[in-house]
Amino acid sequence: MPNKTIYIADDDMHLLHRAQELTGGNLSGAIVAALRRLVQIEEAKTMGYDEITVKVGLGSSSVKRFLGVALGEWTSAGNEGEETYSLFRTGKGRFAVHHSRSAITTPVGPTAERSKKWSTGWRGWIGDWSPDQAWMRTPAQATFVVVDTVEELETLLPAELYTVALQTIRDEPEVEDLDI
Repeated sequence: MPNKTIYIADDDMHLLHRAQELTGGNLSGAIVAALRRLVQIEEAKTMGYDEITVKVGLGSSSVKRFLGVALGEWTSAGNEGEETYSLFRTGKGRFAVHHSRSAITTPVGPTAERSKKWSTGWRGWIGDWSPDQAWMRTPAQATFVVVDTVEELETLLPAELYTVALQTIRDEPEVEDLDI
């Protein structure tokens, strides 16, 4: 196996030592892993893909990162908070759906009945304040699903986004390589 000499500036020696700690002392393994990741990301960028990061779970319990391209997004806001569906094509030609819901605060108990007065305007609230008001907060939550075919997206997406996705995916132009 050929040897290669790598020169590292004194200011960057802490990175070298940390890489060795993280890889169990195998510096060449750390360098090759870093180079493999760098090449993967840079090649994907030349093909139009981006590095995408999404939060998944209750609150922000985990983070997922992948190479992909955004195909569409659908957002709805209402009494139940904000809901967003994001659709991506992955670097391996699969489809990824990220579905997120914002945190929701809802009244419970006697407060729930009085909260309906919000739609009647400020006059409905005069003289109706009570110390037994109670509210429940549901934290933000998100899911992440990866599927192989366009047909599998139908049950995962709102109808409007699925229709746009079908059009976008099927109307994607073919690349013509020119030798000019």
